[in-house]
Amino acid sequence: MLAYLALFASALVAATLLPMQSEAVLVGLLLASKQPVLTLVLVATLGNVLGALINWAFGRSLLHLKDKRWFPASEGQLARAQNWYRRYGRWSLLGSWLPVVGDPLTVVAGLMREPLLPFLILVTLAKAGRYLVLTAITLAWFS
Repeated sequence: MLAYLALFASALVAATLLPMQSEAVLVGLLLASKQPVLTLVLVATLGNVLGALINWAFGRSLLHLKDKRWFPASEGQLARAQNWYRRYGRWSLLGSWLPVVGDPLTVVAGLMREPLLPFLILVTLAKAGRYLVLTAITLAWFS
């Protein structure tokens, strides 16, 4: 149970804007071979999607604070992010698994008022896909 909790927590934090590596935790648990593979992938996906949902909710509540001095993005940065999202739309959420850009992308989706259901579907596909590919590579390489 502790392994699942550690994996869930690392995946959740990794999906927020805080630095964390859930992939290393997943690979370590896969190599230990003590938990069912599918359960590990599901727990990691659930944690990572929940972290992305936190980002989305943060983005939805963030726009009304843009005039504050401490706001983390300039007006120009905010406009560029919004223009980028308008150009590529919700399908860009399939890149939410990517390092560096994936987590901010989920915040921008919230800023742009992306509806919850399409957000969850696309982010879940992206996050689950990443963990499935990582699992397949790990098992093929180390088995």
